[in-house]
Amino acid sequence: MFSVFKKKENITLYAPVTGKTIAITQVPDKVFAEKMMGEGIGFQFEDAIVYAPCDGIIATVAHTSHAVGITAKNGAEILIHIGLDTVNLNGQGLHAFVQTGDKVKKGTPSIEIDRAFMKEQGVNLTTPMVVTNTSEYKMTIEDAGGHVIKLFHLIRSRREKYS
Repeated sequence: MFSVFKKKENITLYAPVTGKTIAITQVPDKVFAEKMMGEGIGFQFEDAIVYAPCDGIIATVAHTSHAVGITAKNGAEILIHIGLDTVNLNGQGLHAFVQTGDKVKKGTPSIEIDRAFMKEQGVNLTTPMVVTNTSEYKMTIEDAGGHVIKLFHLIRSRREKYS
């Protein structure tokens, strides 16, 4: 479980996929493993669709459809990066259902992956989900290393009050 706390406004992020969770430090990409993008969790998923982990607004969809950013109601900025080095595919094998500015609800289909294509290309589909403005939040991550079903309660966060 993953929670992001902001003052008195808490949000819960849900698993955007079905599969195994891994600690962010175990994602085989230094940028994510060393938390350069923020705190989060990784997924080794089984499905072909990535879903919105919470209610919010789509802040960005990479032109190559390999990543989607969502701003949650409490201001948490969530990045879901589908696979590793998928930017190099230039959008092949990925289809975005959402676009920048769309309002989404938890469970909204966001990106579809052509798993057969990814397998042919030898793509590692380990998918990190991070809160990029982590320093503003207190977060609790549960169930790293377990199996989750999409939309399973995963992260709680709360925005910290800074002076």
